[in-house]
Amino acid sequence: MLLDTPVCDFGWKAPDFTLKDAHGKSFTMGKHLGEKGLLVMFICNHCPYVQAIGDRLADDTKALMKQGINVLAVMSNDYRYVPVDGPQYMPKFAQQYGWTFPYLVDEGQKVGKAYGAVCTPDFFGFNKDGELQYRGRLDDARMGNPKNRTRELVSAMQQIAETGEGPSEQIPSMGCSIKWS
Repeated sequence: MLLDTPVCDFGWKAPDFTLKDAHGKSFTMGKHLGEKGLLVMFICNHCPYVQAIGDRLADDTKALMKQGINVLAVMSNDYRYVPVDGPQYMPKFAQQYGWTFPYLVDEGQKVGKAYGAVCTPDFFGFNKDGELQYRGRLDDARMGNPKNRTRELVSAMQQIAETGEGPSEQIPSMGCSIKWS
């Protein structure tokens, strides 16, 4: 089911969380909230929208991390319902696209629910104070020449890193619904 994300709730404070990756290593959101901000993405393996942007997501997140903007990805789907989203498949999927950010398992789906995540992909851009400043798309995804796409997420995160505030106009992300238990 195709869903759009809600409009950005500017200033909403990110709830802290600690989740593990598929190898059992723990990551705490608050420890990744750097001086230039943090991007938290809700993604999964099976979603055709995530698969379609996998390479661009690798390139864009590497560019952001190079600029000092931290990145965490969260998989909140019920993988008993969609087994291919399970932790045992996550490292291979991430490697396939060259992802270098932590890809975390939200086993009890508490983080996805606390953030109000709706779909995959769902992007949350936070400033250094943990205040939401971006909830939009990776790019404008308009029909036509893919080289003419505007890199919405990169531009927004760069603005947040520089000013602490996101763009006033944002295009909602869209994707597959999160599979809740």
